[in-house]
Amino acid sequence: MAEHEIYFTSRKQMMLYKGQKIFTQVLLYAFLTLFGLFIVFPFFYMVVTSMKSEILYDSEAARKLISLVPQFESVYGLNDQGNFVRTWQLFDNYRIVLDSSNNFFVYYMNTIIVSVVSTAFTVVTAVLAAFAFARLEFKGKNLLFTIILATMMVPGEMMVITNFQTAATWRWQNTYAALIFVHGVSVFYIFYLRQTFQQIPNELFLAAKVDGYGHFRYLWRVMVPIGMPTIVTIIILSLMGSWNAFIWPNLIASGTNPTFGHTMRLVSNGLMSLFQGEYSSEDTIKVAASMVITLPLFVFFLIFRKFIMRGVSRSGIKG
Repeated sequence: MAEHEIYFTSRKQMMLYKGQKIFTQVLLYAFLTLFGLFIVFPFFYMVVTSMKSEILYDSEAARKLISLVPQFESVYGLNDQGNFVRTWQLFDNYRIVLDSSNNFFVYYMNTIIVSVVSTAFTVVTAVLAAFAFARLEFKGKNLLFTIILATMMVPGEMMVITNFQTAATWRWQNTYAALIFVHGVSVFYIFYLRQTFQQIPNELFLAAKVDGYGHFRYLWRVMVPIGMPTIVTIIILSLMGSWNAFIWPNLIASGTNPTFGHTMRLVSNGLMSLFQGEYSSEDTIKVAASMVITLPLFVFFLIFRKFIMRGVSRSGIKG
């Protein structure tokens, strides 16, 4: 038997109820469809614009038109056999962005190294700190945790000045250390994971102590596996944050590494230098570069979106 049964005194009342229910569902789906289009449209327009020639894009802008279909410009030239053929400039903007002379792959490799290492460092510090605040008992624990949470009220831009002075004092300009350690500790991730650890029954901790488990063994054998959805969420969000970082890399890593001899720019500030140079007026190339930066994160999020939702639902139950 259903939990809630509805009884009608007449057929007209039943039809009215069904009509209201259908109308509500149609209205809801229409709203969600429009909202989805509102979210997807900018990304779709980026894809279309990135495959347009600059001439066609400027022509549309002058006429104040928005074309949602790529209008590739055709050109004539000689092929390898010396024949005069017609070709389409489908991905010329992407070829320019990926050109080795622009150091794009160096930027990409720097970004991958910084994102992976800083994320690993962030996860380790978050796990250890969250375990300490969730399970260990020591004097001043609540006061210390309150002070740490209070630092979240300080805007991140204000920390840039002190971080830069510290990096300059330690001569960390244009090094991986400056790019990695600034993202190595996150108060929000510590708080986020602590909420998950607090939901684990304390009886498991007491039983583990009886079986001879120490703190670290209990942490890695019991708490980490149970809190894995939240930890995976932290990994994903940390990777995305490191990948999208711009202000700090642009400030501290705009030159050449003194040890390895290659540029320390990441994809964000590296492609920005490209925009300000030879292709400063080429809007379609800028959009293509933005697509190259955004696409890996978009695919990454689609693959692991279930872990993010699972981690959010698990850590948000208990305050």
